[in-house]
Amino acid sequence: MRVHHLNCGTMRPALTPGGLVCHVLLVETGDGLLLVDSGFGLRDAADPARRIGGARHLIRPVLDPSETASRQVERLGHDPAEVRDIVLTHFDADHSGGLADFPHARVHLTAAESDAAQRPRTRNERYRYPAAQREHGPHLVEHHPASGDVWRGFAAATEVRPGVVLIALPGHTRGHAAVAVDAGDRWILHAGDAFYHRGQIDGTTPVPRLLVASERMIAHDRDLVRANHARLAELWASAADDLTIINAHDPELLRRATAD
Repeated sequence: MRVHHLNCGTMRPALTPGGLVCHVLLVETGDGLLLVDSGFGLRDAADPARRIGGARHLIRPVLDPSETASRQVERLGHDPAEVRDIVLTHFDADHSGGLADFPHARVHLTAAESDAAQRPRTRNERYRYPAAQREHGPHLVEHHPASGDVWRGFAAATEVRPGVVLIALPGHTRGHAAVAVDAGDRWILHAGDAFYHRGQIDGTTPVPRLLVASERMIAHDRDLVRANHARLAELWASAADDLTIINAHDPELLRRATAD
């Protein structure tokens, strides 16, 4: 499968040198296109107050329509209607905003995340999941990774499409997941927001303090977030030739991925 690395949403929060990105994968499969996350979409650019809410003042998204997944799919010579599947790491607006631009796609996610978005239990969940993100009626396909297999030491993983594995990594949200994609010569592990910055898993790079504070503030379960950091740090340290670890928002990891 051919994999494209896209930035579907530049953000410029304060005290974050270099800003942030919304790292989205576009995967060319044998029967259509698949996205891992969707970044911000055209509707977000048109109506950020209703679609993103107060969080926009913190993350300060640029909301350039040319950065949306649908426009980038077109520039790569495809029809957005060819996107048949979207696999979400979680339902935060900067990951799901583009769903409405692909209304006929199946949206794969963990059952726990689906429940959190549609039936929020806490103030945190009510804040982070604006109903406007789902008003187009996305076709949600719920998965239960805990009943699946083990993937590289992760105990809860399930294959949602051939060569695409959904791995439960709750912590950032109730049903947060990572997504592993078989790119042929290697696996690409998209960790979503299981870590915000490479320094949290490489053990050497300084991490902007604002990102650390933001991660703690919005986390569903901080203990699970720390456990995810530790497990991903082990994978990073293994330096496996057949594995590339990326996340949603680190612009340096996006730069390295596009340079490979």
